[in-house]
Amino acid sequence: MGRLHAPGKDISKSAHPYKRTHPSWLKISAEDVEDHVCKLSKKGMTPSQIGIILCDSNGIAQIKSVTRQKNIHILKADGLAPEIPDDLYMLIKKAVQICKHLEHNSKDKDSKFCLILTESHTHHLARHYCITCKIPANWKYESATASTMVA
Repeated sequence: MGRLHAPGKDISKSAHPYKRTHPSWLKISAEDVEDHVCKLSKKGMTPSQIGIILCDSNGIAQIKSVTRQKNIHILKADGLAPEIPDDLYMLIKKAVQICKHLEHNSKDKDSKFCLILTESHTHHLARHYCITCKIPANWKYESATASTMVA
């Protein structure tokens, strides 16, 4: 797939294991993993942070290999899923950080251009999520109210 704001085809990818079953040395059950995912979500962590913590602390490289479900599906089943998808949330957070930087450094032209690209990417991703019904159809990104969504 091509890149949005830069030339190139974006060839590099992470290598997932060919074997889709959980490792034989892993002695944790699927129910324990689901409970751990729910506990971490109740602490206020995003799905990507949950995956990183489970990989680092428990050695679970992929939640799907143990539970047969992605962690977002586990969270949806328990009613703990975030209302905004994780990648869209991170883009909004990045745009808010750039806006805060521009309040103090108004002549920083590189950051202004970066803000334009980030907001363009946010609008593009929001349009995709509206079409696929992951967010409401009337949802719009507005830079004036973005800081309230992130807080």
